[in-house]
Amino acid sequence: MDRLRPRQRPLFTGFTKAELEKMEKLFLESREVPPSKEFCQKIARSFSSSSGRAGKPIVKWTEVQNWFVAKQQESALKVPSVTDRSKEDSGIPQTCPLNDGDQYYQILKGLVSKVGEKVPDLSELEFEAKSSKDEAWYDVDTFVSHRCISPSEAEVLVRFAGFGAEEDEWVNVKGAVRERSIPFEHFECHKVVVGDLVLCLQERRDQSIYYDAYILEIERKTHDIRGCRCQFLIRYDHDGSEERVRLRRLCRILGQQIS
Repeated sequence: MDRLRPRQRPLFTGFTKAELEKMEKLFLESREVPPSKEFCQKIARSFSSSSGRAGKPIVKWTEVQNWFVAKQQESALKVPSVTDRSKEDSGIPQTCPLNDGDQYYQILKGLVSKVGEKVPDLSELEFEAKSSKDEAWYDVDTFVSHRCISPSEAEVLVRFAGFGAEEDEWVNVKGAVRERSIPFEHFECHKVVVGDLVLCLQERRDQSIYYDAYILEIERKTHDIRGCRCQFLIRYDHDGSEERVRLRRLCRILGQQIS
């Protein structure tokens, strides 16, 4: 069953030349990524009220934030030269391509071994990663690069399935990468119990996105020709909201997050 996950967050391209120059300067000065909501709101208000934006759409703070996030990701992809001592001393994490001998390549394999399964070649595995933009889980197409944050912390640059390089995102290996969850079959409802952590498709008018959720209650019902008719009361982990859903919207989490 295909689960291509919509992100629906194209980068805003309507900034004026003066606005882009202003953000470039702020980025070089602060490198605050992701920038705070208040920081982006202040910039958006300044742009929207300026004379240079007369007759143009107002700038939203989320559009400003997306620009800064994309700028940071673009900057992080530029690998420092080993002969550039100033960059080596700056504390900026260094990046390099992932390969079969890399320790973080092996860590990703460990996502499967931790649940007691035989570890296949990584090329045979499918992964999902949690976006810091909305805390939702998306399918990973490629692990582009990695960087060391500390001796025990690392991040990987992921390219989400169905999206281009402009949507690449750095995510924490320990808490935001796991083996791809799979939808429950209608006959597997008995495997779902109260307290389980599952991946749930949150359906809204404008988008449908996958979030982690906990099972609070289960109302068992007799199956019919349409399959499972049971209802599950879930609580979304990212915002605490609750909803009653059918099994078709739930996915089983195969791998555990690295701890």
